[in-house]
Order: sequence, then C-alpha cells, then structure tokens
Amino acid sequence: MEQIEVFKALSNEARLQILEWLKNPAVYFSPQEGIDLEEIGVCVSHITEKLGMNQSTASQYLAILQRAGLITATRIGKWTYYRRNEDAINQVGLFLKKELKKD
Repeated sequence: MEQIEVFKALSNEARLQILEWLKNPAVYFSPQEGIDLEEIGVCVSHITEKLGMNQSTASQYLAILQRAGLITATRIGKWTYYRRNEDAINQVGLFLKKELKKD
C-alpha cells in the first residue's frame, strides 16, 4: 500500500462516505438475495444509487479506493461487489499513529 495513493483516495468526501457505508453495509443497504453483505460486499449499482451520482463517477471513485487498497472487489456474473479491506484500513491507522508520535 502506497501512502500517497491512500491519502489521495481519502481526500474526497464521497469516497469517505463509501468507506463509512461499507463499514456496516447491513445498516446502509438493503439485503441482496443470496449475497452476504459482510463477506461478499455491496453491489456497485446500490452504491451508485445511494451516492446519487451517475455510474461512471461512482465507478471511478470505487476504482480509486480499490487501487489504494482500501476496498476489494468480487465479480459475480455481470455484477461487481465491493467491501472494505479492514487490514489495509488498520494499516493506515497504525501509520498515522506512528507518524503522530514522531512529533
């Protein structure tokens, strides 16, 4: 995980909102038939709808979060599902904690 990519990804309010929603997907998204929101993730179409943006912009935001390693994607049929990468997010927290202690 490259820190600069992570912080670029976190510099946008909508991308931060996506991460918040994916932290507890059952709270923010309706159940999806046959899909475990915690294990598989949330369908891109549901994220797009919740954002209130066009699919192109939402997909671009998700791609930035994925390149930064903050979310993972699972493809099932023609749909892509996203969930948080908790290990990577924890690493960001540890990095910040370490950097803040330097001062």
